[in-house]
Amino acid sequence: MALAAILLLTAGSAAAQQRPRQIPKAPFTFRANVGEVLVHASVFDQHHRAVQNLPESDFTVYENGVPQHIEYFAHSDAPVSVGILVDNSGSMRDKRPEVNKAAINFVRASNPQDEEFIVNFNDEYYLDAPFTSSIPTLQKGLEQIESRGGTALYDALIASLDYLNRNAKNDKHVLLVITDGDDDASRYTLEQTVRMVQSEDPPLIYCIGLLDSDDTGYMKKQAERALKALAKATGGVAYFPKNLQQVDAITREVATAIRAQYTLAYHSNQTGDGFRAIRVVVKDRRLKHLIVQTRKGYYHTATAGAAGNP
Repeated sequence: MALAAILLLTAGSAAAQQRPRQIPKAPFTFRANVGEVLVHASVFDQHHRAVQNLPESDFTVYENGVPQHIEYFAHSDAPVSVGILVDNSGSMRDKRPEVNKAAINFVRASNPQDEEFIVNFNDEYYLDAPFTSSIPTLQKGLEQIESRGGTALYDALIASLDYLNRNAKNDKHVLLVITDGDDDASRYTLEQTVRMVQSEDPPLIYCIGLLDSDDTGYMKKQAERALKALAKATGGVAYFPKNLQQVDAITREVATAIRAQYTLAYHSNQTGDGFRAIRVVVKDRRLKHLIVQTRKGYYHTATAGAAGNP
């Protein structure tokens, strides 16, 4: 079965920005050739403090265990294109005011030149604010609260990925996902979704799971596993706050981390289709025990549109 994604529509008129804006379905295609592989890396010391101002000479990128020639290196606060995906299911009703405030504070702590869009999702998923830098517009999108139904996280994420790839003006892409439960309404599985986000130029995915700390059940474990898998696959982080009050600090931490990352690019010297593992090694003569956080790799498919099974 060929994989498909859901296409989010861009805003073309004032009427198009009104609810409901359910996202129609369209085929998802991968890039036709390898092209430039972008890698965003966060570097920490043994105390998990961010390490800044490392030179390019400290970095080595391996693909499938083979060193790659770094053609581009930067450590600057470059503008980012960001999608903010917020769970709008019934269990989120009382949590949304605090979550919405944290989402806006994430935007305020980000680069002023960033662009963001808002997707609210429950059984369905809606583009409630297309790409913008306007905080009032983003606030309005977050206030489209219809807390009901289940959680189609994977479908919403794939749709957002497609919208991001088609409409983002910045090279660096990020998805911030805030949810309180396991996916119970998507057409796609976790494995298919992870496969899709591991494209040649994926977004960093940061997840905030508002899971019940007292719950030790199967559904909580599944939700935690899913959020960790999505974040780990792309070089992001999954957070599990103990209470709602911690969400605001987490979103600010994510905004700071995004602005402090290193960006590297190379053209792969590998051949053939399939998964290509990426490993970034950082060695500095002044610093020891450095830890690198980055994506684990990507799927390369030579034939456009022939995504195949994960």
